[in-house]
Order: sequence, then structure tokens, then C-alpha cells
Amino acid sequence: VQLVESGGGLAQAGGSLRISCAATGRAFSTYTVGWFRQAPGKEREFVGTISWSGENTNYADSVKGRFTISRDNAKNTVYLQMNSLKPEDTAVYYCAARHWSLTNYDSWGQGTQVTVSS
Repeated sequence: VQLVESGGGLAQAGGSLRISCAATGRAFSTYTVGWFRQAPGKEREFVGTISWSGENTNYADSVKGRFTISRDNAKNTVYLQMNSLKPEDTAVYYCAARHWSLTNYDSWGQGTQVTVSS
């Protein structure tokens, strides 16, 4: 599958943004999707993941309770809703996909910038 993120931008601390990950290709509904982010000068870090069915999600402690991942398989799209944003959430956000039976993510989007001002 090919992935394209959209919806990034500038938000104030305490605000919200929703970014999307649109997929092209067959059988997207059989893919687990993960969100990752990379801030300037830092390693890429895991944000969260959603199972192929959407029934199961998992989040990094740093975003738990503030971020929500959802998906609409009819639209081949996964969403990352970010609430109560903090300046430390500033990063390039990437979505990635892997078939549910595999371990490694083998499809990555180009990333979308999220900037949170204090």
C-alpha cells in the first residue's frame, strides 16, 4: 500500500488537530497502521497503533489520554486525533502500515508537520 498523510499544521498549546493517513492499494483493511513522530534532533518515536479491524489500539505513555487513533476501512483512511496539544508534540508525524501477520512496517507515508506553539 501507499500512504499519504495530511492535515498537519500549527496549533496552540491546549488545542487540537486531526491528521489523516490515506492509503491506496488492495486489502488495506488487513493492515495494522502505526503512527510515529520525529522531532528535530531526536530519534523517531512510536505514537500509537490500530489493528486491522480497528478494535484494538495502543498508545505511547506520552500521548495516552490525549491522542486517539481511528480508522474507516471503507475510506482506506486512518486518523490521529490530537487533543490537549503540548509544545513537545511538535514533530513530523508519519503513518506506517504492515500486514497484520507481519512484524515490521514496510509502507511509510511522507510525513506531515505538526507545530504546537506555547
